[in-house]
Amino acid sequence: MGTLRVAVINGPNLNMLGIREPAIYGSETLAQIEANLKSVAAELDATVDFFQSNSEGDLVTQVQKLRGAADGALVNAGAYAHSSLALRDAFAAVSVPFVEVHLSNVHAREPERHRLVLAGAAIGVVCGLGSYGYEAALRGLVRNLRAVK
Repeated sequence: MGTLRVAVINGPNLNMLGIREPAIYGSETLAQIEANLKSVAAELDATVDFFQSNSEGDLVTQVQKLRGAADGALVNAGAYAHSSLALRDAFAAVSVPFVEVHLSNVHAREPERHRLVLAGAAIGVVCGLGSYGYEAALRGLVRNLRAVK
């Protein structure tokens, strides 16, 4: 099997990592998380393409572009994970396997964060592991994709 193509899609406020509530989200920046994922992807014979937007519509458009362009995806939809049927519908339309990622343990936070709209369409959900959750999600996604193909 050849090199797998993985999209990494990040939603609102993730561009503020490192300065935004470090007690909850950690002190690593999104650029640092991306650099680590590139290294892990190389180890796994995968490539990663990154996208971040604070706009729900831009995120939906990016998901729609995955069909035929990515073997799988990691998505941290931020607050949209709790509310965006549009993102869930976009993933359903493109039929690209994905893992949902959350830096914090959303189930230990406010009740409105417990509902994960995307989770039912995901092959897995990683939450509460901080920035390592991205690496765990990538490793799990690649393992799943290689087992299926």
